Amino acid sequence: MTDAVGSIDMPDAQDEAPDSKKKTRKGGKRAKKGPLKRLALFYRQIVAELRKVVWPTRNQLTSYTTAVIIFVVVMIGLITLFDYGLSNAAKYVFG
Repeated sequence: MTDAVGSIDMPDAQDEAPDSKKKTRKGGKRAKKGPLKRLALFYRQIVAELRKVVWPTRNQLTSYTTAVIIFVVVMIGLITLFDYGLSNAAKYVFG
């Protein structure tokens, strides 16, 4: 029985370099900045992301809001009917 090609049981010798050592960085760019500079950078990034947002027009906002309100009213009605039916069924069963 042979192993499947690319098996992870035994790594190939050519994949590993014996003299390669990974260098780990201590700190980094964030460690060099103070808390106020990091807060200012965070604020600038928020503003930059908000500029990328495609804001809806007034007509779109009105239609989306209307659709949500209608959906919520319909769901409230369905849940109310379901709850009323279950409460009457419980009264019938348990007296």
